Amino acid sequence: MFRIFNQYVSAKSLLLLILESFLMVLCLLCAVKVRFWGNPIELAQYEVWPDFEVQIAVVVLVCLICFYFNDLYNLKTSDNPMERILRVEQSLGAASLLLGLFYFLFPGMLLSRYVFLIGMLLIGTFLGFGRRVLDKVWQLSAPVQRVAILGTGPLALELARELTRRGDLSMRVEGFLSTGPLSMEGEKIFGFPVLGSTADMEAIASDRSLSRIIVALEDRRGTLPTRELVTLRVKGLRIDDAPTALSALTGRISLHAVKPSWFVFSEGFHRSTWTEVLKRSLDLAAGIVGIVVAMPLMILVAIAVRLESKGAVIYRQARVGRMDKCFEVLKFRSMCMDAEKANGAQWASQNDPRVTRIGAFLRKYRLDELPQFWNVIRGDMSFVGPRPERPHFVEGLRKRVPYYDERHSVRPGLTGWAQVEYSYGSSVEDAYNKLEYDLFYLKNMSLTFDLAIILKTVKIVAGGHGGR
Repeated sequence: MFRIFNQYVSAKSLLLLILESFLMVLCLLCAVKVRFWGNPIELAQYEVWPDFEVQIAVVVLVCLICFYFNDLYNLKTSDNPMERILRVEQSLGAASLLLGLFYFLFPGMLLSRYVFLIGMLLIGTFLGFGRRVLDKVWQLSAPVQRVAILGTGPLALELARELTRRGDLSMRVEGFLSTGPLSMEGEKIFGFPVLGSTADMEAIASDRSLSRIIVALEDRRGTLPTRELVTLRVKGLRIDDAPTALSALTGRISLHAVKPSWFVFSEGFHRSTWTEVLKRSLDLAAGIVGIVVAMPLMILVAIAVRLESKGAVIYRQARVGRMDKCFEVLKFRSMCMDAEKANGAQWASQNDPRVTRIGAFLRKYRLDELPQFWNVIRGDMSFVGPRPERPHFVEGLRKRVPYYDERHSVRPGLTGWAQVEYSYGSSVEDAYNKLEYDLFYLKNMSLTFDLAIILKTVKIVAGGHGGR
């Protein structure tokens, strides 16, 4: 198990990516041998061709991207072997189409027609087989982390639920440790036993071969067994607190679990002038390129919006940006004119009756947000950041949702961590939940995390889930 952007990532998924990259290279090299079998002179000439390594790298990279977009490295999806094989074949089909377009634009990069066909057949055959072999080997040899949860309250229950949900991490919950004066040993919580009290913690850790204890106490005053935890920590056991563990498991900061001191003393929330300047430079360059490349599509969208209903094509709406500064966000109009005339400002929702037919399509693929490239160029927005909200809603949310104003410490984004991880928000509760993801982004903000969010956004939009 590894941490990437302070999230727990299965070691198996990383190992799978590395092994499949190696296997694809091997299959393509074998395809070259098969294609030129009996022609050693042609084989020697082909293998010393200057672009040979680059040609193979392009095929492998495109295949890996298609595997990622088809959730083949997300081990939380279905474990059905037949479904995974089908996903592999679908991904290779998509990769073949993309590579066909690439070769049309750059014919000099073609990896020989027959080498390509043989290579894809070998990849399709051996990747499905390789995944089954890795599954068996992993089941037999993968190390399992044995975890005990210190506490028996709602926070401990939430933690057990999340650990159970993340079966891909090879973390096994052994049970709970009670801090109460009365022994709860033998009782079960969420299907896991209470192993005993904190007085017997050292013996329990030894008997159960624990590798990690997670402290999930709502109130630690007078109940935290500091001496025992220090002893176990010195012996090599890992001791975590529940808010940090939940954050790494879920990709969000659980607001009901953290106290103000957690924000003060936890790692993260780094800012540097150099990073901000680089981020702004990349935003400006990407915004200019984006608006130029998207211009033909934007013209078509504008015509479609205008033909369906009368009114302005571009919709302007006040939003709250960095440091509480308001700006006008630009969008293609996706609702009928005067949609809020009767009832005033309302939350947008899925299947909103105010949305036009063209508007529903634009929202599904996020095409309504293309004009926001101009907001990025002007500096109102960034490519990645918390989505900006309307002043009317911000006034109410900052009174009802703790730490809500912290999301205004950075520029709002075209997309964000909350947008790719949470469903469509249309209530105060949704705003509360999305803020947990926004705070996680602020804690772990980096250019590489931004890139990961952009890739996930492309994946969601390509799948037609832009209404998230």
